[in-house]
Amino acid sequence: MAKTALMFNYEYCSGCKSCEIACRNHLRLGLGQWGMKVAEVKPFEVGDGNKMEWIYQPVPTKLCDGCEDRVAAGQKPACEHHCLAFCIEHGPIEDMAARAAELGGRVSVFLP
Repeated sequence: MAKTALMFNYEYCSGCKSCEIACRNHLRLGLGQWGMKVAEVKPFEVGDGNKMEWIYQPVPTKLCDGCEDRVAAGQKPACEHHCLAFCIEHGPIEDMAARAAELGGRVSVFLP
């Protein structure tokens, strides 16, 4: 099986944390354990002060295995499947790198 990657286009992440819950449920983790965690940068002024920025970014932890079992069965990783903002994608490393370059901006790629 080809090595896959997860790509996060966090420009559109709303901070709903559905990826956190889906991952925790899939991995059967206890309370306080996370395979995916949404990091938050609280609102701050940008530029001349007429604009505000509020950033959420999904961050895989060491417990994330990229949902190897789901991907091997032809399914999406739990975080991608449950992402309400459709900002998580998975696929071959080369495809995710090309997609990230195409999107530019606020994108990160994770190799489980």
